[in-house]
Amino acid sequence: MNNRTDAVINEIEKVIIGKREVVERVLMAILSEGHILLDDVPGVGKTTLAVTCSVVMGVQYQRMQFTPDVVPSDIVGFSVYNKATGGFDYKPGVVMTNLLLADEINRTSSKTQSALLEVMEEGQVTVDGVTHPLPKPFVVIATQNPVGSAGTQLLPQAQLDRFMIRLQMGYPDFKSQVDILRDRQKVNPLDQIQKVIGGEDIIAMQQKVKDIHVEDAILEYVTSLAMATREDEMIRLGVSPRGALAIVRMAKAHAYLDGRNYVTPEDVQKVFIDVCAHRIILNPKARVAELSAEDILKNVMKRTKSPDSGR
Repeated sequence: MNNRTDAVINEIEKVIIGKREVVERVLMAILSEGHILLDDVPGVGKTTLAVTCSVVMGVQYQRMQFTPDVVPSDIVGFSVYNKATGGFDYKPGVVMTNLLLADEINRTSSKTQSALLEVMEEGQVTVDGVTHPLPKPFVVIATQNPVGSAGTQLLPQAQLDRFMIRLQMGYPDFKSQVDILRDRQKVNPLDQIQKVIGGEDIIAMQQKVKDIHVEDAILEYVTSLAMATREDEMIRLGVSPRGALAIVRMAKAHAYLDGRNYVTPEDVQKVFIDVCAHRIILNPKARVAELSAEDILKNVMKRTKSPDSGR
């Protein structure tokens, strides 16, 4: 394990108990310059995870509750006439931060969702013809609640594809639940954690992740996996080229966390499902067979030849 990333994860785990794998995936996505979609039931710590990351990583944090009355200008900002100068002043929207928590993104309008997702892709905001770059690093952690569909607007597939990974935190196990109850009797663990790194450190680590070496055999393996999803009889829409790029970027981040400067097939296999499960659309055959996206992607991995195993 990389010493610096290990220190970050250990500090976050003081608040997010028993979810090390989720914390690692979030950190990998941030180091890959990707965005995270947390798709889970209320009360499992999605918001707490975002706040904890901002404190431990020493970055500016903003939260937006996505309700039906949120409009695009709340996200990207707007221009206000300045009587003194005779010009227009830009009033920044909520995206002008390092870490944005887009809470319950599926409860706002499609127009507002699109405004955020465009910013996520381009890394800049254009208002009245003037372009404003976003601060670096910039990451969106969006949450959506799969329980109760009243008043929700599902993210279109093209917009889901903008998220590097989709994660579910899940309920804690018995021991972790007891620890959570014990730790919160008198103090809030968020008040006890410390900053471990800063924004400049994250940018430097992102560059190191980019520099991780990837052999052609690994790129061919990722391509084979992506092609297999496009040809699978259970899948109507397979992994896009953007998705294949995301697999490579996350695999490089996985190698970095493991303290290596090169990617192995195991790195690809570890991130494949988290990167791809939200990018594919199943056909009716899969629903009849009661197969999930995760089940089908596991089968894709089993039957795709790996560079090291030869299977």
